[in-house]
Amino acid sequence: MTTTTPRAPAAALPGPLRMTWLHLKYQFLETVRVPVAVLGNLLFPALAMFFFVVPQKEVAQDPLAATMAVASLGLFAICSASLFTYGLGVAEDRQLPFDPFVRTLPAGPAPRMAARVLNGGVFSLFGLVPLVLIAWLFTDASVTWGQLLAGVGTVLLVSVPFVLLGMAIGYSLSAKAALPVVQVILFPLAFAGGLFLPPFLFPDWLNTISMATPTRAGRDLLVQALTGEPAYGGAWFVLLGWTVLFAALAVGAYRRDEGRRFR
Repeated sequence: MTTTTPRAPAAALPGPLRMTWLHLKYQFLETVRVPVAVLGNLLFPALAMFFFVVPQKEVAQDPLAATMAVASLGLFAICSASLFTYGLGVAEDRQLPFDPFVRTLPAGPAPRMAARVLNGGVFSLFGLVPLVLIAWLFTDASVTWGQLLAGVGTVLLVSVPFVLLGMAIGYSLSAKAALPVVQVILFPLAFAGGLFLPPFLFPDWLNTISMATPTRAGRDLLVQALTGEPAYGGAWFVLLGWTVLFAALAVGAYRRDEGRRFR
């Protein structure tokens, strides 16, 4: 007569939400443990606000103009944080031996990529803090609580395509190549999107090109949330279209990199 010992039930794998939260926590802590990586993305937009907006009384003392300047430089902070943190950061992660190990775990790529997108929104909000403080202390920019909440929601949505673009760059290029590529992409997008120069000063041909960029769509939507000034027609569709495109590029770059480095 033989007896069998009942096996202990296998531990259930964490669900996708739990895995996303774990990756989100890990990636957040990994970034903030290097303070200069966070402070660098906060510095330039805040300095631009302090040196180029605050001294111009016709802008700083006009509530609407000052709020629009905050929105424009705020979007630049979002673009900078997203592209440098995820374009350069992902490329650097790929050079570490721990990265292939994490990518071979049974959780799959979806929780990790979703966590990167969510972290992009978190660090985008961090990037706006010094900018908002300078605007509050030295300009007449003002918003209602309702506009502030709408602005926060818009920031979280607008950050998504730029995080995806950063991921596409990071999974496609080495760290040495990613840095100049991010710089080449960031500043033309910022200028064409009206982040440095108000779009009403653009010639017609540049204004037409501008409205097809994700930066112009994001800038106008953020201005609309904070001031009530309507965005141009189709801004949400432009932003959604670029989000879908950048998502496809990020997923494609991830799969190509996975096929090159391990199977």
